[in-house]
Amino acid sequence: MRVVALVPGGIGDQILFFPTLDDLKRYYPNAQLDVVVEPRSKAAYRVSKSVNDILTFDYKDRNSLADWGNLVGTIRDREYDVAIAVGQSWLVGLFLWLTGIPTRIGYQGKGTSFLTKTVPFKPSQYAAAVYHDLLQPFGITTPTPELAVNVPKPDIDWANSEQKRLGVSETGYVLIYGGSSWASQPQALDSIYPVENWQEIIQDFRQKQPDLPIVVIQGPDDEQFVRSLRDYSLDIKVTSPDNVGKLTAMIAGANLMLTTDSAPLHLSVAVQTYTIALFGSTDPVKLLPSSDKLLGIKSPTGRVADILPKAVLEKVWGG
Repeated sequence: MRVVALVPGGIGDQILFFPTLDDLKRYYPNAQLDVVVEPRSKAAYRVSKSVNDILTFDYKDRNSLADWGNLVGTIRDREYDVAIAVGQSWLVGLFLWLTGIPTRIGYQGKGTSFLTKTVPFKPSQYAAAVYHDLLQPFGITTPTPELAVNVPKPDIDWANSEQKRLGVSETGYVLIYGGSSWASQPQALDSIYPVENWQEIIQDFRQKQPDLPIVVIQGPDDEQFVRSLRDYSLDIKVTSPDNVGKLTAMIAGANLMLTTDSAPLHLSVAVQTYTIALFGSTDPVKLLPSSDKLLGIKSPTGRVADILPKAVLEKVWGG
């Protein structure tokens, strides 16, 4: 069986789709599973254990009919048996109909007439479970499995070396991500947590746990954020993993992860690191599974910046 899934969204959205792919592979171990994702999201599949091939298509671009036609041709050539549409777009439904794929699965709603099997869209639940519902037409109705990743050995080796370079391999460390490179909504002002708030949190750690290193993740677009933290607290350590596998391995080694709504959040969930996540307008229930290792703090105003450092520190120290 050859299956293609059309999965728009960022790296975090792809990671949340991993349990669906993993369960499909578990029930159909000989199936070929391919995905069509935005170019910016292809990197997520470095840590996927279930996907065979990754095609790219910029769903959000102003694509011409020729762009869509090229994708139709590519998918037709691959002769898929099943297509899964993760979004609710009549255009994607029409596109799948044009590919001639015999079984076309998606949510009830826009584009339903172009699909052969549909499932109810239940957005109030954890996002990974929303995606997992798309397996119902396969007869798969088991609970959504936990997020899981498969980190390549070279990335694990890099993280071990990085921890030694930073001098944290014996002590452990608190990992902070507050930049925009890996953010779910990098342009959204309500998703940015101010540097001065992070500084207050770091200062409290310095007072209560002076021997516990603080490591900050620096992505390609986070230089200013990290520089501002360093100007205030020169003894923070900085790591700059250049792919998702290295990033995951560094998260797995942390004692605690503090992060905004971002791809690193979902990677932290997958490797079961203790995590405190800050949310603005998004609902923690939709982005965090139930676990003693995970705590979500939602802004009372819908802006992450309005979460007081005191509220974060109360969660950290169990107050």
